[in-house]
Amino acid sequence: MPRYTYTAIAANGKKTRGAIVAENGYAARKQLRVRGIHPTNVTECGEQEGGKRFFSLTHRPNKRRLIDFTREMATLLNSGIKLIESISVLTVQTSDPRFKNALTDIRDRVVTGESFTDALADYDEYFDVIYVSMVRVGEVTGSLGSSFATIAGFMEKRARVESKVVTAMIYPIILIFFCLGVVIFLTTSIIPKIAVQITQAGQELPWITRQLVSVGHVLTSWWVFVVIGSIMGIVFLIRKFTHTERGAYFRDKMLLSLPLFGPLIKQRVIARFTSTLSTLLGAGLSMAESLKVVAQVTGNTLMSRAVKQARERILAGADIATPLRDSGVLDPAIAHMVVVGERSGELETMLRNISENLESSSDIVIERLSAAVEPLIIIFMAFVVGVIAYATILPILDLSTGKF
Repeated sequence: MPRYTYTAIAANGKKTRGAIVAENGYAARKQLRVRGIHPTNVTECGEQEGGKRFFSLTHRPNKRRLIDFTREMATLLNSGIKLIESISVLTVQTSDPRFKNALTDIRDRVVTGESFTDALADYDEYFDVIYVSMVRVGEVTGSLGSSFATIAGFMEKRARVESKVVTAMIYPIILIFFCLGVVIFLTTSIIPKIAVQITQAGQELPWITRQLVSVGHVLTSWWVFVVIGSIMGIVFLIRKFTHTERGAYFRDKMLLSLPLFGPLIKQRVIARFTSTLSTLLGAGLSMAESLKVVAQVTGNTLMSRAVKQARERILAGADIATPLRDSGVLDPAIAHMVVVGERSGELETMLRNISENLESSSDIVIERLSAAVEPLIIIFMAFVVGVIAYATILPILDLSTGKF
């Protein structure tokens, strides 16, 4: 549904602003009047689905803030505080104006009798399909506090995993950018000055020095914009292709077949699948509904297709492990463990154990890769800087020894 921003006069006579989701402008104004607010201006922001991409580019939701909100909601609800009052308390506390507007709209819609889950679903930039599905179970079963606690634990676990990957990449990225900065500085500032002095002295520059001078000319001329533009164009085309179903499938298949990082990516995909599925099953969702949600959040097209096939087989009365194993994403050993868990009625526990084992294993692999990549980058940096230093010193030595 479209989203509308509004300016209105509240019941206390004060001017207020906010956002609201409604089928049309009339419905938006009607919702505001039901809340006791007199709208003075209601403007459509555009279709929510189309506006979501722009929103995600201009305002990325703070994951830590959302985790804190979820944890605090669990605490308030488990303490016996009612849902509307809990939302009101957290709305006052939040400092993000966009998130505050979203919570205000959600609270007002709940006050008017609308489903809490439906109100959350309209703000999918904050509350994804997993979040909404687990809240729906809590709302139906009357255990919202427990559902929020489960969601918070799941989000914190996923944030820790992502943080480990990002942390492992920070040092290598800093080294790479430092190396590029040194190369650009030497080739655009130092070497050209030395080359001019050597040329004025009547000496011919060595081949390697001439090549670096050419590189410096490219970096300081309009050709650098051509190179950057070409790279950006290629990246744009690749991203556009990978956003198609065929492109995403090709990308994910290629990533899983990489010689060094493929097994690690595969472990992460399986760990995400098993962790999410065990969490949803533990929250009370049925297997079919859980697989439907998991298929949307696996982050890998191959796994998503396998999960959809598994859901179809389950609806037809078959097992879950066979289509996952046939996809090539799930290893035979893990597929067998899933079969054992399914037959014994302990599938949730088995999936959680698989997830924990894979995450521990992938953490070790990441540490080893990080330990191996860092010295390789340093060696490469030393080689590049050494080549530049050699190209810089060589003509000076030739000049000092009288080689003209």
